Amino acid sequence: MGHAVLAEGLRKTYDGKAALDGFDLAVPAGTVCGLLGPNGAGKTTAVRILATLLRLDGGRAEVAGFDVAGEAPQVRRHVALNGQQSTVDDVLTGRENLVMWGRLYHLTRRQAEARAAELLEQFGLTGAADQRVKAYSGGMRRRLDLASSFITRPSVLFLDEPTTGLDPRNRGEVWREVKRVVAEGTTVLLTTQYLDEADQLADQVVVLDSGRVAAQGTPDQLKSRLGGDRIEVVVRTAQDLPVVAGVLGPDAEVDHDAFRVSAAVADRVAALTRVTSALAAHGVEAEDIALRRPTLDEVFLAITGHKAGARA
Repeated sequence: MGHAVLAEGLRKTYDGKAALDGFDLAVPAGTVCGLLGPNGAGKTTAVRILATLLRLDGGRAEVAGFDVAGEAPQVRRHVALNGQQSTVDDVLTGRENLVMWGRLYHLTRRQAEARAAELLEQFGLTGAADQRVKAYSGGMRRRLDLASSFITRPSVLFLDEPTTGLDPRNRGEVWREVKRVVAEGTTVLLTTQYLDEADQLADQVVVLDSGRVAAQGTPDQLKSRLGGDRIEVVVRTAQDLPVVAGVLGPDAEVDHDAFRVSAAVADRVAALTRVTSALAAHGVEAEDIALRRPTLDEVFLAITGHKAGARA
């Protein structure tokens, strides 16, 4: 399987400060790549270069098999960019928005109307097709925004923080649409500050920090860097914390504010049985005992030293 997006040693400088400093990326066709990083890490700069909206200062990149610097018009014919700001017109209806975009892409009136009808059905907006967009919910508006990106059936779709500001239900609607278009063969490069979004959608995650790749792999591969499963015990009083820490071992981590102690474990079932028995023997009544895997949030913090969304 070839690469739909390929970047080697990308560099971009603003006022003497490197936004990208030797950035490498390889995204196989038909997959989702999640590009993560704190604010100022270079995510949007990378997307704008790959979408031919910004000139690179060094390195090279190809999108859909075309060089972004020397073959920009060919790249643009194969890609779509959906940014953080909505591009739909509130005064127009959903159908009128899509017809307008079709006309901007030089479709005939009949072609634009036919394509708009297809997209309204595909993105679950047929029932609201003739309502003005100002009456749409946030999720409906975002789905219409995504639909406008598919007027020409792009082979590569750049999504720059597509669910910022949406509530969980509307985010879920957008996620379903992204999964659907990927299943139909589109390659997606997704920038996001929501770690659960990358966990849900991405086949590959690239962590960008200070303009360079700090880590990359599947979500599970990145989580494995912090070890395997963890056991967490929540107690009722701070007095029990030292006892629980002693039971969990020398590597136990204590959160005094949450009355919680956690530690890595090698064997899920055996560890849970052992800890439960040991706490009972010490007379400790736990509020909660749970096994869980490390989250991408924890991976992100461990790799970059920042929480997602924090400024680098």
